Amino acid sequence: MYEDKTLVCRDCGNEFVFTAGEQEFYAERGFHEPQRCKACRDARKQSNRTERQMFTIVCASCGKEDKVPFQPREDKPVYCSECFAKQREM
Repeated sequence: MYEDKTLVCRDCGNEFVFTAGEQEFYAERGFHEPQRCKACRDARKQSNRTERQMFTIVCASCGKEDKVPFQPREDKPVYCSECFAKQREM
């Protein structure tokens, strides 16, 4: 049903193959044809990632120092990753 297609990357202008298997995968999920080659897609994903700001905390349960990806509030306890996992199990 599907046959390999040669497409042109909109960023670098290089040709790349959109394989029959990829076409089937895209069609099953309702995706559009890719407009960029794999290298340009990967580069774009990397440039869109921002470094997360981490905040140092002291665990409310064990007293261990840890880092969390959110600004802690004074009115709520904050746990290290180990104690947080234990809290979720309960």
